[in-house]
Amino acid sequence: MILNFNDFQKQDIKFDITELKKAYNEVLSIKGFTGIDGVSNFSAISLTQIPGDPDSIKGHKARGVFWTKPDSSGKEVVRDEMIDEAAYSEFIEEYKKTYFKEVFDILSSRYKLGRVRVLLKEPRSTLSWHRDPEPRLHIPIITNPGSIMVIDNVAKHMPADGSVWITNNTKYHNAFNGGEQNRIHLVACVLDYKFN
Repeated sequence: MILNFNDFQKQDIKFDITELKKAYNEVLSIKGFTGIDGVSNFSAISLTQIPGDPDSIKGHKARGVFWTKPDSSGKEVVRDEMIDEAAYSEFIEEYKKTYFKEVFDILSSRYKLGRVRVLLKEPRSTLSWHRDPEPRLHIPIITNPGSIMVIDNVAKHMPADGSVWITNNTKYHNAFNGGEQNRIHLVACVLDYKFN
């Protein structure tokens, strides 16, 4: 079997990890993580929304559509709501004085972004095996060696050093945190990125 590390693409841009951690703590002091009723192991703080629509980041709209194979039949099913990612263009006012706004502005000048969120993966937890409609941009903020993302059969740890990664989430993947501290990533949907 040939392992395809091409599904994890490190970008030629880097941010200040100290400032990212500071921004994370500032946002956390304004608003804590919210989950979705009936959904375990998913917590997010949305940094963008549909202009003038605070409901666009609530409930299942915080997660968005994905496909999964939930049982041994191998049959693919769709979960959650379809989202117009391109509409999530407004950076939320209460976070504009954080470093995340500068990060958002720089990333928006390079990529066409959808939702931008801070995602929490709690210790000893995992996401389902699933695929998304588009690639994801990851900036790890807090991590540990046991925090791994798997795309197809390739496992990769992304260090929290200010680096920017784009991952091929259109393939089946998951992320797990096998450590004993929270894993925190800034994650954005990328609407104009093509993998080779």
